[in-house]
Amino acid sequence: MATILIADDETNIRASVVRLFDLEGHKALAAADGDEALAILRRDEVDLVILDLQMPGRDGFAVLSEMQALQIDAPVIVLTGHGTIEKAVLAVKRGAHDFLEKPPDPGRLMLSAKNALALGRLRRENRELRGVLASRHRLVGESRAMTGLRREIASAAAGTGAVLITGENGTGKELVARSVHAESARRDGPFVAVNCAALPAELFESELFGHEKGAFTGALRRQVGRFERATGGTLFLDEIGEIPPTLQAKLLRALDSMTIERLGGEGPIRVDARVIAATNKDLKAAMAAGTFRQDLFYRLAVLPIAVPPLRERRDDIPPLAACFLEEARREGATRAARFSEEALALLQQHDYPGNVRELRNLAERLALTASGETVTDEDVRRVLPAGPSAEPPGAPSATAPSGAASVPPRTTLKDSLQQAERDIVLKALERNRWQMTKAARELGLERSHLYRKVKALGIRPP
Repeated sequence: MATILIADDETNIRASVVRLFDLEGHKALAAADGDEALAILRRDEVDLVILDLQMPGRDGFAVLSEMQALQIDAPVIVLTGHGTIEKAVLAVKRGAHDFLEKPPDPGRLMLSAKNALALGRLRRENRELRGVLASRHRLVGESRAMTGLRREIASAAAGTGAVLITGENGTGKELVARSVHAESARRDGPFVAVNCAALPAELFESELFGHEKGAFTGALRRQVGRFERATGGTLFLDEIGEIPPTLQAKLLRALDSMTIERLGGEGPIRVDARVIAATNKDLKAAMAAGTFRQDLFYRLAVLPIAVPPLRERRDDIPPLAACFLEEARREGATRAARFSEEALALLQQHDYPGNVRELRNLAERLALTASGETVTDEDVRRVLPAGPSAEPPGAPSATAPSGAASVPPRTTLKDSLQQAERDIVLKALERNRWQMTKAARELGLERSHLYRKVKALGIRPP
């Protein structure tokens, strides 16, 4: 059942249309003029509006304009009198779904309403999908590193040059690319992603530039390439360092001229796509080794963005983990709703060689294995790779000589690093007489991060 508003100043037509929708099982609301229609639209959730163009006071055009201002996107079918078809066409140009002459034919009206309601459902589903995608593609965290990254994204989005995003695997390079696109003047255009590492060398040119029918064996029809499909928007070339040297020259030529040629084509095709590339490789080392063209590097790196690894922004681990847990909760994968402070402290100790991707996977595992509504430190210990020792990190050995430097009972690199971190934090606290704000400022940490680190490292005030 849908809620349908019928706004018409002619009592007979208004009553007959209301009765028609009532008989079809819908909830029909009636308005005698534009002001009454807008009052209902502000008050109720309406799925469809049947709107007379000529009404006293605010006419149908004024109602359409106000609906747009209020961001009410219920589809509208306009009713128009004989001889005013031009006005109805104008209303459709201003956003109405359809128009019918008065008095409307019941069969024609119901068909138009059915189509309009289907359109409304698609719009709602699209909004919900966009909301889900936005939540999955948003940048989470307020650390100093993330603040700097957001500034770089905003600067790149305001420009028009090519962008080169560098960073380790799992840091979120595609997320950064999508953010640049979403904040740019091209946000309403397509975002076309190409995983260069996944394309065989023999298919790369065809995928990127397209081909004509018969261009090669198996080319049974014309194919528009990714570059051409990205016109008006952004072409994202992920793993750009994997492009074979033989194809780098063709990509450079396309970037320089903004024209491409389909395989088997007869001439150049103008394209208008902003290119954002990403890689986890050291392209300067690749240039020195002769596997990546220097001129292509400088053509791509007009606006470089370096994405920091997760271990350099540990303050962002708690909000990221909470975000991933909430995603799992929305998908019905867990009843867990939060992390304990101890669980978050353990998560912050891990180095995450797989970066944010590893944290997401870890949070999804915790969502499935958590013993209750709160994810505890015991839950984390069960799933954390090479979990931290039950002893406080850096705890001194019981056999260590008095006055000797504290040495962990094990001599792994991780334990040595934890001991060094404990010594650095402890000395900073002592220099600042255990004033957490001053010590945090000296260490370049948020105060809340320092509190958690002190607890995780087993440091006790004197």
